[in-house]
Amino acid sequence: MDKKHLIRVSKRLSRNLRHAPGDIGITLASDGWVEVETLLAALARHGTRLSRAQLDEVVEGNDKRRFAFDESGLRIRASQGHSVDVDLELPAATPPDVLYHGTVSRFLDAILSEGLRPMQRHAVHLSATTETARAVGARRGVPVLLTVDARGMAEAGHEFQVSANGVWLTAAVPPEFLRRLP
Repeated sequence: MDKKHLIRVSKRLSRNLRHAPGDIGITLASDGWVEVETLLAALARHGTRLSRAQLDEVVEGNDKRRFAFDESGLRIRASQGHSVDVDLELPAATPPDVLYHGTVSRFLDAILSEGLRPMQRHAVHLSATTETARAVGARRGVPVLLTVDARGMAEAGHEFQVSANGVWLTAAVPPEFLRRLP
């Protein structure tokens, strides 16, 4: 599968496994999983014919590791980023002392005064590296990086989880735990 087609299918999977499963007539389990065969049949009915081997290629080739198969390989789900109601059943995790968030300058004043909120997602997404945060921010323009005092948040009782693809998740980040990275 060429890179352009891989990206197109990945975007389609993101939409259907994170935001709009009903668009293709599937229902996600409460923990986000759907049977691979159900997904492939639904995609085919809606114009995206994909073999299991091609699906494997999309999952393996996604640089952000957005999708995961269960241990049996018979079910698939998005690793995080859902706007539909799912519980990924991720255990609480102890974060590193500092995490990062990439944004753009037009959101900076609101973030520094109100903190980070999940918006349409279930959790705020944080990165373990400045490189990842920079790439996230760059999707919307010139990136601005923020540091998150994750240790301070954890000590104050905020809970963290880490998704299968290494994205750190928390309910919100109050402004007192944020600093702009020079």
